[in-house]
Amino acid sequence: MAAHIRTSLDASDLPNWLRAMHIGFLRSPDVSKEELEVRSAGIDLDRTQGAFEGDRCVATFRSHDQRLTAVGGADVPADAITNVTVSPTHRRRGLLSRMMDHDLRAAKERGDAVASLLAAEYPIYGRYGFGPATWVTEWSVDVARAGLDPRYAGPGCGGRVDYADADEVRELGPALHERLRARQHGVIDRTERWWKLNTGQLRFPGDGWTNEPFHVLYRSPDGTVDGLLTFTTDDRWEGNKRPQDTATVRSLIGVTPAAERALWHFLCSIDWVQHVVTGSRAPDDLLPLFLGDPRAARPTTYADYLWLRPLDVPALLEARTYPVSGSLVLDLRDRAGLAGGRYLLDATPDGATCAPTTRAADLTMDIGELGTVWLGDESPVRLTALGRAEEERPGAAALADTLLRTPRRPWCPDMF
Repeated sequence: MAAHIRTSLDASDLPNWLRAMHIGFLRSPDVSKEELEVRSAGIDLDRTQGAFEGDRCVATFRSHDQRLTAVGGADVPADAITNVTVSPTHRRRGLLSRMMDHDLRAAKERGDAVASLLAAEYPIYGRYGFGPATWVTEWSVDVARAGLDPRYAGPGCGGRVDYADADEVRELGPALHERLRARQHGVIDRTERWWKLNTGQLRFPGDGWTNEPFHVLYRSPDGTVDGLLTFTTDDRWEGNKRPQDTATVRSLIGVTPAAERALWHFLCSIDWVQHVVTGSRAPDDLLPLFLGDPRAARPTTYADYLWLRPLDVPALLEARTYPVSGSLVLDLRDRAGLAGGRYLLDATPDGATCAPTTRAADLTMDIGELGTVWLGDESPVRLTALGRAEEERPGAAALADTLLRTPRRPWCPDMF
């Protein structure tokens, strides 16, 4: 029996759909009533697809609205893709390709400028026009080696650190996160549901919460909330009554270096905490250099994170800012026929225009490579050296580097 793809689902399809998602991610196929209730509230059935053989679901796919911060702080509408699986029994049958094609075309018709996803496996999504746009690093900090002042009793800048409860975090956190989004390219929006899930107020089996989270706010000297930390501990002891706790960061927002420093210093000064696991941080995060001995922060993960697929090239290139003036003609190949073509970018520090053109190309690349360079992380010069971009005019790659690269690397802190 050939699998039939349903491009929207009914509520009655969700138990089988969730079971297939569990199987695809190699989790227990059991779906509890509690999980079904919690997950159902966050799923748009009209944007949820599944491949079915009769009542049995064998592939899953869904998307939702997302807001993504461009270089310079502009808000860009994105089609966020998630929960993508194909059961091992039905791989290599084109099921993902068909679902992806339907979703991307619907997103372009809606007016989304870009599609986004987090790739569980690197090789899958390049063929659909996605490119890795941000990277993350996770550190494990050996507190004893960190070289921080053992007499530390609070921020020396005049600010203060206080514990908070989940209600206070839900009240103050969203505005703080929007301040982060306005200054950090690559950050995505957080919904009310996100705040409930990540403060522990909304849970489902297997969500990773083993202990109640702690929440900490940093207030600047004038009383403004400039930082928020959520973390858990494991309450671990070794022989002879020696505490060996690990503090695991669930989220840390700092909209000033003072806020970041204060929250990291606070976490590394808690009695009993011997190790700090940072969670996914920006690849150029300040954390190691806040420590007296930066080597105390040992990288445990360095990997690609947010992948982007351009859907509206002029909208993307006009949304971001540029450090200098320059003109560049990009010839973009797109085998799906969604966003390819030749475009003239006229960029200045005061704004940019981008439109289709018949002028000769300066730089040629696949559409996914534009997704890779749009947030300023990757170098067009490197892509040219790798053969992933072709320089049609001498100096074009260097000009693209100057226009597109950013002093700080983009960062997406959240999973979706």
